[in-house]
Amino acid sequence: MSLPKAAGLGSGDERRPPALIREECAYTRCYCEENVWKLCEYVQKKRQYPLEEWYAVFISNDQKMVPIWRQRSCHGDQPVIWDYHVILMHDCGGQQCEVYDLDTMLPFPCPFDIYVKEAFHSEDLIRPAFRRKMRVLRADLYLKKFASDRSHMKDAHGMWRMPPPSYPCIQTAEAKMNLNDFISMNLAVGWGDVYTFTEFTQQFGSTKQ
Repeated sequence: MSLPKAAGLGSGDERRPPALIREECAYTRCYCEENVWKLCEYVQKKRQYPLEEWYAVFISNDQKMVPIWRQRSCHGDQPVIWDYHVILMHDCGGQQCEVYDLDTMLPFPCPFDIYVKEAFHSEDLIRPAFRRKMRVLRADLYLKKFASDRSHMKDAHGMWRMPPPSYPCIQTAEAKMNLNDFISMNLAVGWGDVYTFTEFTQQFGSTKQ
């Protein structure tokens, strides 16, 4: 996640206990892809819930301009325009999915329908160039495939645009940097499934089929 640009534009009583506590989670501002990777790693180590129930969700579009509300970087009621953002989603079986977003001011976790309403708003109110798509992939696959050398967070002089995480770069045996394959909303590259906003809400919302 790069620095933000200026914006211009149910019931939970029966849910299972949250698997993640915000204060226990690794967090580095503007490194949402790594924050979510670390969340997936934490879920895997804790073994409270099967890793197969969890999904990494990349939010972007072809223009790399996606508005998201209720973020810590927001000013008042205006959204932040990210080039991309990443959240973690827990499919709670017959119950509503939950969203874990370390950059939101919404609850952690947040019921899917509430997160969509508060953080995304309606597509009808957003110009076509800003409409969001989502790449959704299983957490176990994300842990195996994601790699970043953090070069996207350096300026033309090689200086950090934002301080990096203190832990080493995430790499695999096959790659040192493949972040763009995850950000891309082109079905021909990367892993997982790509959804339009409408398809995403229908697939994972409280009215999911």
